[in-house]
Amino acid sequence: MEKACKKCRVIIAQGDVCPICGSSDMTAKWSGYVVILNSEKSELAKKLGITANGTYALSINS
Repeated sequence: MEKACKKCRVIIAQGDVCPICGSSDMTAKWSGYVVILNSEKSELAKKLGITANGTYALSINS
C-alpha cells in the first residue's frame, strides 16, 4: 500500500521513512497526485513548494 508523507506529501510504495525529508510521519489516507519530473523548471512544483522530483499527494487526510 502506498503511503504519503504528512510533511512534504511525497508518495512512497514501501518503507516508513520519507526519502525526501526524512520524516516517519506517514499516512495511507491521501487523495490525488501529481508527478513532478523536473522540479527546477516546473511552475506547478514552485507553486506547491516541491523541490525534488517524484510523485506527490495533492491532499492529505489526517
